This record gives sequence, structure tokens and C-alpha cells, in this order.
Amino acid sequence: MSLNPADDRFAALLRSKLGDGVLRPVGERYLEEPRGRFSGRVGLLALPRNTDEVAELVKLSAQAQVPIVPYGGGTGLVGGQVMSAGPAPLVISLERMTAIRSVFPTENVLVAEAGAVLQDVQTAAEAVDRLFPLSLAAQGSCRIGGNLSTNAGGVNVLRYGNARDLCLGLEAVLPSGEIWHGLSRLRKDNTGYDLRNLLIGAEGTLGIITAASLKLFPRPAGVGTAVFQVASPEAAIDLLALARDKVGEGVSTFELIHRQGLDFLTEVLPDVRQPFASPPEWSVLIELGLADGQSPFAALEELFVRAEELGQVQDGVIAQSEAQRADLWTVRERIPEANRLIGSVSSHDISIPISRIPDFICEGRELIAGLGPFRINCFGHLGDGNLHYNVFPPKGQHRSEFDDQRGAIKQTVHDLVYAFDGSVSAEHGVGRLKTNDLERYGDPAKLGAMRAIKLALDPQGIMNPGAVLKG
Repeated sequence: MSLNPADDRFAALLRSKLGDGVLRPVGERYLEEPRGRFSGRVGLLALPRNTDEVAELVKLSAQAQVPIVPYGGGTGLVGGQVMSAGPAPLVISLERMTAIRSVFPTENVLVAEAGAVLQDVQTAAEAVDRLFPLSLAAQGSCRIGGNLSTNAGGVNVLRYGNARDLCLGLEAVLPSGEIWHGLSRLRKDNTGYDLRNLLIGAEGTLGIITAASLKLFPRPAGVGTAVFQVASPEAAIDLLALARDKVGEGVSTFELIHRQGLDFLTEVLPDVRQPFASPPEWSVLIELGLADGQSPFAALEELFVRAEELGQVQDGVIAQSEAQRADLWTVRERIPEANRLIGSVSSHDISIPISRIPDFICEGRELIAGLGPFRINCFGHLGDGNLHYNVFPPKGQHRSEFDDQRGAIKQTVHDLVYAFDGSVSAEHGVGRLKTNDLERYGDPAKLGAMRAIKLALDPQGIMNPGAVLKG
């Protein structure tokens, strides 16, 4: 079905129904995304103040057959928040809907509007001595609606799960403009199809999330952080198993770091204090969160001693203070910044069955070497199998010199991921960047079901057209 642009006539209709307070001038940030791979088109920008206004905007768009692009914090890395082809859309940003509606400490539940910044949700949980464990590098600017729409991951997935696992219920506006009042606080509710999990990860293609009931957790009484040098990814996996055997679910974070990431920090962010005088080939960042009466520092010491006996670790630094802990985290958190400053030729957010990661890394290195003298920074969330596998130009050269090889690199990596029974989209979503990948690697039965669901809920195709599923 053909769509119409969000033009002046449509703007007049919106103003007649909603007044002058919803439409706003279009700023540059609504036209771009962090990697600069996509530039968007915007016909109109709406900043609704409540769910009823979102519903009215969607209803009028459906009647006029105007495409809608939902907008969260704009931090997405796969182009889901920008529409570069087709009729100029109505962008609906939820940045004015930021309220923490309610907190239920005894139930471990917090209800937040979709425009709430992730860090503000974390702070609201901390105010009642609870933890909201979703933690991302962009947590100071990303918004909870976008986190849920992309099923965001982050560094704590090992213990607490993805955004999907942290949500009990949703309020959302469906493509018809109808409001689904699904803000359940229940842990058990088997009353038919799970619309919550259908909308989570749909990237705004099936509706607009306006609020969510989120799970909270007890705050660990003690937190310990360490970086251990390991001989190889195989040794890192063995160390992960040992750590979980010793402290169980107390392992909150287990991050794999390659020397290339540390070398990038030295090259472009030399002020970052690194834990080892000579960067090791491989290391892991481990964080434990333990209950009252347990010492995370002692647990890390015992873990290091046993791992050293088994030949899994060669050296280590255990944080002795909060300042030292912050320094260790700074290293991990600024590696993506160093990556951006270096400039990758092709970046990949992938997941691999954990036991197969060492073979994947080895084969990937050989395949990329066959394409050219590229540098590879392979790092990420080893505990849940999610790697950031990024390919960079040789030192002294710019990524633009290798634009003609980006497609070959991407297909090489993604073909290998598929061969290893992995996923080419681990935590960033599909957006517009990976629609061809979904077609290439996706299961035909699943794709058929997805298209049927999209057609049933959004028969006019107005919701974020071009994202996730190709038109």
C-alpha cells in the first residue's frame, strides 16, 4: 500500500486535533545516527506529552497513510531510528514522556514511561535500595522504550538477562491508534499470546511502547572487580566455568578483552590508565556481586589462586577501592570510544555458542587476513556469547580507503557466524542495516511468520517502514 508524506497539510490536521504544543522544528539529531551510515528524512517531528497524544498521532497517521518512525534516544547503531527512503515520515519522539510513574519496592517493580533515560531508571531504583541491572555504554542518553524495542543487552546479561528478561508488562500504542493497557506487575500470567514479548525487539514496527513495568533486584551487599590475564579465549571460557562453580550467580560480568583494544586506547586515548604495564594478548574483566556476609574480594583472590594453579591465568589486578574499580571499568567502557576514533571498516555485533568462540576467533582471523592487512578488535560479553567483532584499517590508513571492501568483510564475518550456528544481531537489533542479513540467514518459517504478524497488526505498513523486514 502506498504511503503519503508528512507534509504541511498533515501538519495542519495534527495541529487542529492536538494544538500547537506537540509539533516541533526538526533538529539535526533526528536525521542521523551515531555511526554516520544512514541519514534520515523527516517530514514532521512530534513530541507528545502523554500516551493519549501518542495514540491520536498514530490514529491520524493511519487514517492519512503517513509513515511513522518512533524515536528514543537516537543511540541505535543499525539505523532503526532514521528513514532515508520513501515518503518523509512523522517522527514521534517520546523524550517528553520521562516520568517514573510508580515504584513498588516490596514487589521489586518500577513503572517508567518510555522516554525515561536508562540512567534515571537506575537512579530511581537505587533510591529505594534496589537495582535495575540493565547497563549500557549509552545509559546516560538512551531511553527505556528504545532499550525494550531493540531488546538491549549490555554487560550484565550473564546474570540478569536482556531487556526482555527485565520487563513484566507494557503500555503501547498499536498501529491502529488503539492503546494496549498491559502494564502488568505479575510474574505469572498465562492468558493467551504474549504481546509484551512480541513488541519487545520489534524496533517500533508493530507499535510504540509508551511505558513499561520493569523488574528490580536486591542490590548486592558487596561488589568486587578484577582483570585477569588469560592465555587464550579457551582459558577464558574455562575461567568462566570455574568462577560460576565457585560463586554461582554471583558472577555479574565477564568481559573478554583483546590486546588490540588496549593498543587502540594507547593510540588515541593515552590518558586512560591501564591495569598492566604491558598489554596482554587476552584478558577478562570480572565483576562479582555477593550477598551480605560474603567477601567478593576474598572470592576473587581464591578464584585467581585456583585458576593460576590450573594454568588459566598468568597475572591479575583486583580492585582495592572504588577508585580502582572505576579505573578498571573505564578501560572496558572506553574501548568502543577508541574504536570510533580509529574508525572501523566494518563492525559486527554477533553471538556465538560459547564453547565454539575460540574456533570462531581463530577461523575469523585467517579469513580476514586473506582479505587484507586489517586489524581486528574482538571483545565483548563472553559470559553470554556476544562478541563485538570489528575490523579496522592498517595503522596510518583511513577506513574510507577500504569502503569497497566493507561488503566483502561483512559477508565473510556473517557467513562464518552462520556456519557456527550464531546470530548476526546479538544486542543491537536489525534496524535497516541488517535487513538483507535477516533475509539471507533467517529461517524461512520464521520470516513467514514475522511477515504475517506485521501484516495483521500493521496492514498499511505505517510503523517504521523499512526496519527489520524489507518492504
